[in-house]
Amino acid sequence: MNLNELQELDFENVGGWPLPIKLVAVFLLFVVILVAGYYFKTSDQLVQLEKLEKKETVLKQEFMKKQARAARLPAYKEQLDEMQLILQSMLRQLPGKTEMPDLLVDISQTALASGIRNELFEPGAEVIKDFYAEKPITLRMVGTYHQFGAFVSGVASLPRVVILTMHDISLKPAGKGAEPNKLVLEGTAKTYRYLDEDEFTTLQQEGKGK
Repeated sequence: MNLNELQELDFENVGGWPLPIKLVAVFLLFVVILVAGYYFKTSDQLVQLEKLEKKETVLKQEFMKKQARAARLPAYKEQLDEMQLILQSMLRQLPGKTEMPDLLVDISQTALASGIRNELFEPGAEVIKDFYAEKPITLRMVGTYHQFGAFVSGVASLPRVVILTMHDISLKPAGKGAEPNKLVLEGTAKTYRYLDEDEFTTLQQEGKGK
C-alpha cells in the first residue's frame, strides 16, 4: 500500500477498499471511539471516583474517632458518676435551709468580733438556682484593712462551709477626721446553701412542667 493507493480510495465505496486499509481504518475508528468515550464519560467518572475516595478516607477517620470515643464511654460515665458523688458531698457541706438564719447571724457576729462596725447588714430574698440557693446581703461595713482580713479568716473558720462572694463591692477610705485609718466596704455579698430533697424535687417538677 502506497500513497497513490490511499489517494485513490473511494470513500463512497468503503466496502471496495483493500483488506489492509479496512483493518487500519477499523483500528483507527476503534481508537477514536475509545478516546471520545474516555473524554466524555470515563474522565468524569475518574474525577468522581477520586472525590469518593477522598470522602471515604474522611469518613473512615471520623468513624475511627467515634469508635474510640464509644470505647471510652463506659469510663467517662464512671468518672461522671464519681464527679456527681463528689459534688453532692461538697454541696452537703454547705449550710441547709434551717441553718441559714443562724449562718447570717454568725457572719454578722464575726464581723463585730473582728472590730468591724456594721452600718448595714440587710439579707435579701433568696434566689433558687439549679441545685442551690443564693442569699444576697446588702452590706456597709467600716473597719481597718487588718480587721477586714480577720473577718474573712473568721468566716472561713466557721463550722459550716461558708461561701461568701462579693458583687458590686467598693472599698474606699472612710475620710479624714476621727477615723483616718478606716475603710468603708459597701455593696452586695452572696452566701449559698444547698437545696434539700423536697426543694430539689419540686424544682425538677416545675422544670418538667414548663
